[in-house]
Formats: sequence, C-alpha cells, structure tokens
Amino acid sequence: MIARATVGDLPAILELQRQAFREEAEHVGDMSIKPMTQTLEGLRAEFDASVILKYVLDGEIVGSVRARMDGHTCRISRLVVRPDHWRQGIGRRLMEEVERLFAGAERFELYTREDHSTTRPFYRSLGYAPFRTERHSDALSFVHLFKAGRGDAGTSRTKE
Repeated sequence: MIARATVGDLPAILELQRQAFREEAEHVGDMSIKPMTQTLEGLRAEFDASVILKYVLDGEIVGSVRARMDGHTCRISRLVVRPDHWRQGIGRRLMEEVERLFAGAERFELYTREDHSTTRPFYRSLGYAPFRTERHSDALSFVHLFKAGRGDAGTSRTKE
C-alpha cells in the first residue's frame, strides 16, 4: 500500500534510506554520502517542503520516495526500497504514484549515480532520459534524468 508519510514515519524512513544507500556508499568508498549522514531534523525539513510517500507491506515501511514542485518541474529524490525487497516492483509503483500525484508537471527530474548498473536501466524503463552529467568527485558522477510531463503544471497537486 502506498500512502503519504507522516512525521511519525520519518525515523523508519531514515533507517530505510541508510539501508538502501549502503551499497552506494560502499561502491564509492565513502560512508559519509548525504543519504547516509542525513539527520532526522534534515528529513523533517524535507517533509515540510515535499511530498514523501511510503510503501507499506505487512505493517512495515519497505519503500519511500520524495517529490516536490519547483516551478513547472517535479523534482524526485531518494527513491529507496529495502534491499531484501528489491526487484519486486515497489520502486516502479512509487514512481508511478509520484507521476500521478504531480500529473500536471511539465517535466519530471531526478538524478542517480552515472555508473549504476541497476538504477539507470530502471529509470530508462520508466521513460527517463539523461540530459546532464555532474562530476561530484573522482569516484562519483551523477547523471540527471528527465521525463516530459503533461505540461498543465498550474493544476499540479502538491502537499495537502
């Protein structure tokens, strides 16, 4: 089941984020990447500025994603799924729900690690295409991806 997260869900979402990004941190050899070091206070600030969705299975949060409108663009971030639930369609359903909630956006944007062999094909399968690459360090580059929306951003639904 997908629902909007509550403030009470934030500690579990933060722990889920750390579980999901552990592989990423190990890959780049840096356990201090932002998803690993984000504080509960920082997540609360995002909660106030974004829509945070949760995917609940058997009473546990096993997936989450964040999205917010920036002008006519829906910016998507921190799509996370508990590692023992990867490749079960949870990420796809969360992304589809973001696109439904922000159906009026002209454009959807997100970014992922450039050399990530799982997320790049996943986002491509959802219709996202690269438009910019950003080098973060010698070991880490991000590719920014976009997908065209319907373009009637004036009717986009934001945080209720």
